[in-house]
Order: sequence, then C-alpha cells, then structure tokens
Amino acid sequence: MAIQDPEMPSPRYHNVIFVETETDGSGAVHHVTGDITSGMVYATRPEGPPEESEIFVSKEFIGTVESATYPEKIHAVLKELPPPPKQKKFNIKTMRTEQMKADGSFYELGEERPRMVKCTEWTLEQAIPALYASGILRKEPDRGDTKS
Repeated sequence: MAIQDPEMPSPRYHNVIFVETETDGSGAVHHVTGDITSGMVYATRPEGPPEESEIFVSKEFIGTVESATYPEKIHAVLKELPPPPKQKKFNIKTMRTEQMKADGSFYELGEERPRMVKCTEWTLEQAIPALYASGILRKEPDRGDTKS
C-alpha cells in the first residue's frame, strides 16, 4: 500500500479500465503507472476477476468493446493520451518534495497551482471520454455495479 500524498484529497484509490475477456471474469487492466515525482506511463496487464483482489474497492460497468478489435483499438487510443507528467520534485531550499511547474521551477508561496493529475484524473477525465469519443467504447444498459 502506498503512502497517501498529503497534497491530494483522500481517500484515493488506483483507478483502472478493466476489460473482461474471459467467462471466469478475468481480463485486462488498462491504466497509468508510476508516480508524480517521476511521471507516469500507460500500461496494460492480464488480471483475474477484480473482486478477487485484496485491494478491490468497487467496479462500475461503463460499456462494451468489440471483441474482434480488442485490444488493438483500445491500445491505439490510450497510448496516444498524455500520461500524467512529473509534477513534484525535491526542493533543496525548503527540504521538501513540492509541486513544480512544467519547466521544473517551483511555485512561489501563495502562487496559484494547478490541480495535480494522477491515475484517477487520467482514467476518468481523459481515457474513458477518449474511448467513448472514438466509438470503441459503447454505452450499454447497466449490468450491475459491484462494491466490496
């Protein structure tokens, strides 16, 4: 379990897009990995049924994809999205890890800072909308969401 970032609202959970591909409920996870001190990257991996994971919190059905074009078309869309970049680094002057600007400089005291972007924001605000907009992900009637 990772330590929560005190500058990010809590609680936060790792958000992913899970595509069920097998009758036993297993499939593949599409997500960004890494952290905001080094930057994140898009990745995918095989995964068992999410409900069987000890870190499972909830699952929300968001639609369907064509099995004939999976996973190629999802990869094509998601790998083109910019993953969350490096957004924090150690400031030797304050001896703290602080939010930084895109050019690597630090914000001054009281200077307005943009909201930091992690896996949740990438998944909900970039990845899912891009998959809907491309037509690869289609909304379907609700099949029932799951919570632990």
